[in-house]
Amino acid sequence: MTILKTDLDHGCGAMRQSTALRRKALKGTARTVKNLLAPAITACFVALAAPAVGHAANCKDSAAPGADWTDCNKKALMLGGSDLQGANLVNTDFTLTDLRGANLTDANLEKATLVRSSVAGATANGANFAKIEAYRCNFAGVSAEKASFVNSELQRANFSGAQLTGTSFEKAELGRANFDKAELTGTRFSHANLSRADFTNTSFTGPIDFNGAFMFLTRIEGVNLSEATGLEQEQVDMTCGDSSTKLPAGLSTPTGWPCASD
Repeated sequence: MTILKTDLDHGCGAMRQSTALRRKALKGTARTVKNLLAPAITACFVALAAPAVGHAANCKDSAAPGADWTDCNKKALMLGGSDLQGANLVNTDFTLTDLRGANLTDANLEKATLVRSSVAGATANGANFAKIEAYRCNFAGVSAEKASFVNSELQRANFSGAQLTGTSFEKAELGRANFDKAELTGTRFSHANLSRADFTNTSFTGPIDFNGAFMFLTRIEGVNLSEATGLEQEQVDMTCGDSSTKLPAGLSTPTGWPCASD
């Protein structure tokens, strides 16, 4: 069979035309995809570059009710008498800071650092002190009724004369903490570490919860614990009481009382 040159030319021309059409179609498809994806890609980059929304903390703000000092450094400052009612103080560092007489009512201090700071005489009713680190913090005379110190580090903290009615110290570390003359009606110490803590001269007119508390050499001389709940004989056997200490019904005075001076 003889193939004429004209036939070849027609065939090649058709192939070239078909290829050009396919290229044109592909370019059109690419432009369409680009037009569709461009807004989405742009929006993605904008979202990544934008600052986080919903966190209004400003560490330079002055002390004021409702202030937001989340994650702020407030070390070694004189903030005595400040009004921080309802303030957001989560994870704020108050190391060595003076907060004496401050208004911390309903403030949120969860995970705040109060190492060697002073909150003496402050009003902190309903405040959240959960998970704070407050080694040797001075809470003397503080009014912290119905406040929460759950899971807090409070070794050697001073709560002498504090008003702690209905306050929770559940699972708190309270080694050598001082509660001299504190009001503890309805206070909860369940599963707290109370080793060598001092409860002498405390007062409470209702139940106080010691369920599961570790009470190695806890000072309870002269304390009336007749209405305390959660106390077991093995806990009492580790404590330091005396002949004037009153225990709940069913518990007996340990033979090791009174303890030697510490």
